[in-house]
Amino acid sequence: MVLKVCKYGDKVLREKAAPVAVVTDALRALADDMVETMHHAKGVGLAAQQVGRTERVCVIDVPEGCDEPEDEVFNAPIPMPLKMWNPEIVAQEGCVCDKEGCLSFPGIGGSLTRAAQVTAQYMDEENRPQMITARGYLARAIQHEIDHLNGILYIDRMSAVERLNYAAKLKKLAKANGGVR
Repeated sequence: MVLKVCKYGDKVLREKAAPVAVVTDALRALADDMVETMHHAKGVGLAAQQVGRTERVCVIDVPEGCDEPEDEVFNAPIPMPLKMWNPEIVAQEGCVCDKEGCLSFPGIGGSLTRAAQVTAQYMDEENRPQMITARGYLARAIQHEIDHLNGILYIDRMSAVERLNYAAKLKKLAKANGGVR
């Protein structure tokens, strides 16, 4: 089922997600709906807050060809779509500046510096602990979605100059969606 994507201004986007004790059938169904919603919106990642929920779950599906060939090969063993409960970044290295967007910020995209490689631990849909190391676009997506789960929006990581460039759009978007900035 395609869910409504919450936009900037909706207070749920600033809420910190609650950890999941056990992945239940209902939470598996939520993740499946989130994947469907993400694909419908032509996105590559979605966190629970973006669909009005506060469980600590996110989904990611990086299409082939989005990454540099060496990063794509490095990330190949990671199955897509990636469904993560209680994800946390436990290590990161390097940094890279690249463009980033967000389904909760239609028409707004900017350049952000993020770690080039991350290692994340999480629980899978069978309640098994997992650990992955990712590079490139997938690493960026993991960082972006975990930020959402922590109530951090990607505009919070933009430079002041870049945020200023979008000030009018952000104000209008926030006003249309509840006013929380």
